[in-house]
Amino acid sequence: MPISARQIIRHMQKTALDAVFPPGCVNCSEPIDSPGNLCSRCWPEMTYISAPFCDICGYPFEYHAGDGMICAACLKRPPAYSKARAVLKYDEASRDMILGYKHSDQTNRAPTFAQWMNRAGLSLIDGCDMICPVPLHRQRLIQRRFNQSAMLARELSKLGDKPAILDLLIRKHHTRTQGGLSARARFRNVRGAFEINPARISQLKGARILLIDDVLTTGATVEACSKCLLDAGALNVDVLTFSRVVRAANNII
Repeated sequence: MPISARQIIRHMQKTALDAVFPPGCVNCSEPIDSPGNLCSRCWPEMTYISAPFCDICGYPFEYHAGDGMICAACLKRPPAYSKARAVLKYDEASRDMILGYKHSDQTNRAPTFAQWMNRAGLSLIDGCDMICPVPLHRQRLIQRRFNQSAMLARELSKLGDKPAILDLLIRKHHTRTQGGLSARARFRNVRGAFEINPARISQLKGARILLIDDVLTTGATVEACSKCLLDAGALNVDVLTFSRVVRAANNII
């Protein structure tokens, strides 16, 4: 197909703009060749999650012990969701990149994060009927001005051609932040915190839902959301997050 004059002009404009303002590393803003990537220093510092991992929650194992292996935590307390997957480990290397997106208005990172999530959770996206973000309470949404999970859900919807229902879940209680709470306290904190938007009930019945969040820590929030969705008639709930905390408590059995 011949290149149009408009395409040529756009390419020239982008080339000129990149020459003046070169794209920066998603993590440290170091100039790089193409936008939406990490620089050569940051890339190897990240811990990307890939097989082998728990078949349910996606917890990474140090060695391959056979297909369909389940971690100790999921064997002891099976989650309400069917599967959870994440792009990378939440650690010292990735922390500033994630917190910058979540708390410092660096929302330009959402398309890049969503592209990485799309690769990590492609099978979950293909198997869902709709995408749903973990909601913020309206008071926290006013304070933060955006829902970081909803932005990721919207970008994933574009990539996977699946509808994103951003108001499917409602956070009815203004719970305290989960940061600093123990695992048990986190589960108590979000118990009963979510409900289904009454206007969306008919869309939820029998649907396969992909629940989106930025970080999976103890799993308390996605567990509460999953139970709410399933109790209201969803057929299945899978979870896709950008990062996850990896603790030794999930050791393989």
